[in-house]
Amino acid sequence: MLKRTYEGQDCSIARALEVIGDRWTLLVIRDVGLGRRRFDELQSSLGVATNVLSDRLARLVDDGVLERVRYSEKPERFEYRLTEKGAELRTPLLALMQWGDRHLSPRPPRVARRRSDGANVTVALVGPDGAVVLPEDLEVVRT
Repeated sequence: MLKRTYEGQDCSIARALEVIGDRWTLLVIRDVGLGRRRFDELQSSLGVATNVLSDRLARLVDDGVLERVRYSEKPERFEYRLTEKGAELRTPLLALMQWGDRHLSPRPPRVARRRSDGANVTVALVGPDGAVVLPEDLEVVRT
């Protein structure tokens, strides 16, 4: 994991990686987004050590990506849910999944679909006119 401070650096990607940039963190976010919300479900799905999972969950709660919600009082038990901030990560995670399926996966790709009509969904850069922005037409500037 990268260090957590950026003295003299001005890079939003580097700051985002400090929150979500390690393997287990992204997979925890993926699983919570897929409906696995309880510690034992996450641990079973990921096969991660319990201390690592505890650490990642605590960090994601501290960073406002997940919220910890009590679902049982006796015994006291909690589950994890994406916050609005965490839910916004669905788009970059879907883009990563689609890139991995296209370039790295030996299995047939998974398909993202719109629930209402079953239409396939692809992550793309789209301008305000609805047209796809091609890589050669993209520039990043300060506002």
